[in-house]
Amino acid sequence: MPIEKHNNRILVSSFPGQGWDFGLIRHPFHEEERQRGAKYCVYNRRLMAVCFDDSTTEQEYWLLRRGVGVLHTGEHTWDIRGPDAERFLNRVFSRDVGKQRVGRCAYQFVCYPDGGMLVDGVLLRHAPDHFWFVQADGDLFPWLIAHAQDLDVAISDPGVFVSQVQGPRSLEVLEAAADGGLSGDFRYFDIERVSIAGQEIVVTRTGYTNELGWEFYIEPHHNAHALWDHIKAAGKPFSMNLAGLDAYDPRRIEAGIQNAGSDFDKDTTPFAVGLGGFVDLDKPDFIGKAALEQADKTCRQFGLRCEGGTPKIRGRVKIKNVEVGVMTSGAWSPYLECGVGFVRFFKSGPRPGAQIEVDCLDGASHPGLVCSLPMYDEQRRIPRGLAVDIPTLPG
Repeated sequence: MPIEKHNNRILVSSFPGQGWDFGLIRHPFHEEERQRGAKYCVYNRRLMAVCFDDSTTEQEYWLLRRGVGVLHTGEHTWDIRGPDAERFLNRVFSRDVGKQRVGRCAYQFVCYPDGGMLVDGVLLRHAPDHFWFVQADGDLFPWLIAHAQDLDVAISDPGVFVSQVQGPRSLEVLEAAADGGLSGDFRYFDIERVSIAGQEIVVTRTGYTNELGWEFYIEPHHNAHALWDHIKAAGKPFSMNLAGLDAYDPRRIEAGIQNAGSDFDKDTTPFAVGLGGFVDLDKPDFIGKAALEQADKTCRQFGLRCEGGTPKIRGRVKIKNVEVGVMTSGAWSPYLECGVGFVRFFKSGPRPGAQIEVDCLDGASHPGLVCSLPMYDEQRRIPRGLAVDIPTLPG
């Protein structure tokens, strides 16, 4: 019997019973998500909510754009400390860690020796010799251990869980949740230690949306539920609620934020996917530097807008009926009122402004327009708190 091809995806649900989920890790707030009918993906062997039975993706998207949305993530944090910590991180990351000040975050990624990409994430510098790396989905720990054997550095799992609070009113929630309010200037990509519900927690001005936002880090010694109950109470006047990855997806595409494993992988260099600006070829040797020095520096990945449908992930991209590329991401944007995605061309040539045909979820091919990234807010004024206009609902 022939196998039918569907656009169905495989997600995970939670129900009573035991067995066969021994390797899956639940966020401390898993039970609250489960009660809302959460459907999960497996991310770093952790369950991360993709959608909920009691709300729609569009409702959750507008939470991020107009109010406050929360995602309890599957990101994994590694603790790296010791006299050789900076030297070690300069070996494995493409950007110069020495330029990162204590109390600041930095976007970083890891490359293979041939210049292909393993995983990305956010590096937090707590002290000159103490860092956290909060990674996207990928098998990074064995890589770190293997490349640290000759150095005085300790790499461990601190047992941290990360939650994101995102949206134009998110900092108002933090101000209300913090004991005694916030003090000082909490800038984009800053790290702060904030007292919430009598507990000191690490908070960063980061996120996966390029909206105004912050993330908080739950450590093993915290009373996680007391902390979350306090933050929920602070967020109630702002209609704060959970928002799954389906809601985050169109927003991060609009913002040009890439997803490890789909938008880049072991077969793409940072230059090919438009991340060459995060490679410091003038710093001392790092893994992949020799290959990247010789690599083609041309970007082959751009944004795509499609008025007629939602681009299909891994869908074909054609120009004059010749297949020229592939969609690496795709979603419907309620704000732009069109399909959005990332297109990667097999060869250099097409640029923003090019007209293409793209496979969409309805099974048909629709016209698309290649565009630059981000699709709006090119100066990233929104996450910096410099653009405060709240978008209106269409129609």
